[in-house]
Amino acid sequence: MDLLSFDAVAETVVRAVLDDALDPVTVGVSGAWGSGKTTVLRLVEDRLAQQAPDGDTKVLVISTDPWRYDPGVGVKETLIGEVLGAVAVELAKAEIPGQARSRARAVLATLRKRVDWAKALQVAAKTSLTLQLPSVDDLTSLINTDSGGQEADAAEPLTRGLEEFRGEFRTLMESPELSHLRRVVVLVDDLDRCLPETVVDTLETIRLFLAVPKMAFVVAADERRVADALRVRFPTPGGGQGTGEADAEEPASLYLHKIVQTTVPLPTLSRFDTEAFLVLLQLSQRLPADELAPYIAQCVQLRRTKGVLDDLADAVGGDISAELAFASRMTPILYEKLQGSPRRIKRFLNDLRVRQSVADHRGIALEAGIVAKLMVLERLLPDAFATILEWLARGELRARMTKLEAAAGRSTTQVPVPVEASSAEDGRGSVPEAVTDEPLTFVDDLIRWAKLPPGLDGVDLAPYLYLAAAFSGKQLLDARLPGRLRDIAANLLSTVRFDHHRVSDADITALGEDDALSLVEYLGRAARDRPAEQNAAVRGLVRIATSYPAVTDQGARLLHSIPTAELEPATILALPADNPDFRRVLEHWKNHAPASPARIRATLEIALNTGTRR
Repeated sequence: MDLLSFDAVAETVVRAVLDDALDPVTVGVSGAWGSGKTTVLRLVEDRLAQQAPDGDTKVLVISTDPWRYDPGVGVKETLIGEVLGAVAVELAKAEIPGQARSRARAVLATLRKRVDWAKALQVAAKTSLTLQLPSVDDLTSLINTDSGGQEADAAEPLTRGLEEFRGEFRTLMESPELSHLRRVVVLVDDLDRCLPETVVDTLETIRLFLAVPKMAFVVAADERRVADALRVRFPTPGGGQGTGEADAEEPASLYLHKIVQTTVPLPTLSRFDTEAFLVLLQLSQRLPADELAPYIAQCVQLRRTKGVLDDLADAVGGDISAELAFASRMTPILYEKLQGSPRRIKRFLNDLRVRQSVADHRGIALEAGIVAKLMVLERLLPDAFATILEWLARGELRARMTKLEAAAGRSTTQVPVPVEASSAEDGRGSVPEAVTDEPLTFVDDLIRWAKLPPGLDGVDLAPYLYLAAAFSGKQLLDARLPGRLRDIAANLLSTVRFDHHRVSDADITALGEDDALSLVEYLGRAARDRPAEQNAAVRGLVRIATSYPAVTDQGARLLHSIPTAELEPATILALPADNPDFRRVLEHWKNHAPASPARIRATLEIALNTGTRR
């Protein structure tokens, strides 16, 4: 179905190929990769199939893709063979008896024989490169038999090649058996993906047909890339260094324009088109074709009248509020970053669905809108994404995200910023920041991204970011944690209890106070920013602080900033209330604990009243 509203483009192409004044003709459909050229070809094919018969005439449509041709067979021979094959089917359907049919079949057999002999020469050329000559059977097997089952006359001078092909093909097309054909339209796709020699051979074959009436070609390709390929065969004199008006008439362009008489440029999607495409792509995932069609038609109507999608739901009916909301918030940045490319937009949505599925299977419970927002960051703003990952690696994600949300104009729940987090990172380097509510400086891309709904304040993004980093092959390492301590930190944060025991008391006492402080700061940041590792981080922090009382105060400062709504009972019971620094943490949590769930308050009461470590 036409989700891109390219019906006007397709109709223009159809009128051109059926215009008797242009017969024969080659029409180009030019656009960048991913701009929807294949979609236009399919629409052209559908419209030609729907053409009302003009008397007893019909339009024969042949689709071909030189990019997929067998490299062991010549391009010219393959394309000619496809045309002759389709014409042979039409010839077989003709109901003219007697000698007229025999003459047409004889011409077709001669044409096929020329093509098959050319294929045989291709085989000979290929095999000679490996010092092997084709056998007689290899060559003769490429000679078709005629439709009556009799082998073609080998005495006929096959070596004439394809030079006389054009005249014989004209004779075939003028035969009474094919008088019902109004046009033979060949749709050529993906030519701009081919190697230069394939491009040249395809255009040479098209040129072979262009002197024969009733032949039409539609070539969907990026005209610039085709011209680049032609320059390999037809270089510009002087290496293209001239500056005069004649530069526009370089040999490659002249050759291309000689074969492609007119070109229909394919426009990139406008902002409205992008939003409509996003809505329709989403709807196509849950609606059958007959229910989707009214939405497509209404988008076309709204484009011509209001230019906004606000009335789409009311005009058609049905609840599409989720699709409209998603398209509305995604359109500005997708329109800019994906440059109106339908393929890139569709791929973004496909990647989003896959990432959402993987996240669900990993137990990462995030709303679809949040995943979409994170995907925008990951795929379209790579520098900003790298900044966010660095915040995560350094254990500063929560505090930085709160500051970022505030900078974007969102209301936020302030997270206490401990002393250790007093240097701010803006995506381009560190700048000093006092331990106050003074806002950080963020790059524009981060601010713009943060403004996208939904808000992320208080959302645990760490599990998704770890997943995204794994997909992109990025390692999340806190550069401030010395390499000698990373294995100890990894074992202490592991969700497997056995790994905790890998860190012995002797390992901890051997650290020294500086390394102990580094580990406490790292574990404190992990407890604050990564809820899934909260309990393991607090237990590890307490183990180190027990051996190094001097670092307890810094550990307690970090634990203060854990949001009480995210506390786990096991985390609370891991703190020894008989330690004054940790008791103050428990009291702070109690004073800020939410009314619900009640188990948090109850566990805090138990921890404070017992005064012992559990």
